[in-house]
Amino acid sequence: MLFSCTNDSKKVRDFLADKNLPIGVAKDAYHVYKDSGRVSSKLITPLLHDFTNRKNHPYNEFPIGIKIINFSKKSNDSVTITGDYALSYSKTQVSEIKGNVVVVNHTEKSRLETERLLWDQKTAYFYSEKAFVLTTPTSIVRGIGFECKEDLSKHLAKNVIGDIETNEE
Repeated sequence: MLFSCTNDSKKVRDFLADKNLPIGVAKDAYHVYKDSGRVSSKLITPLLHDFTNRKNHPYNEFPIGIKIINFSKKSNDSVTITGDYALSYSKTQVSEIKGNVVVVNHTEKSRLETERLLWDQKTAYFYSEKAFVLTTPTSIVRGIGFECKEDLSKHLAKNVIGDIETNEE
């Protein structure tokens, strides 16, 4: 005698979504993103929960940390983003990174530290309403709330504390 069992994959996805369970789990994930054969970024995480089976807001969760390395299209410049926890929403291409968030532009030697960062990948911008420290080779800026390009250039600091050096044009 031979027995077999099949499940409709849509029913399984719906069941998992109803129970708030991930459709997949990956441990020690290392993902390389390529654009036209060139590595554009790398994602490294000890644990990934895949909730992309959600209809309205599909997302990936990184419950015990994330490291992202983005490479410039024009050169080998890189920006590294790390945090203790992250959510990445695939429909909106917005990610939320929380807990000891550090962004480093290795070429410009600049560093951003905050507790919560919103990253709009469509516009290549970071946002936060939390306290931050932005360190560059020439200054240290502290404040609450900021916006900047994902390479830490062209930043708008809100509620600034401390001295800022500016270039008048």
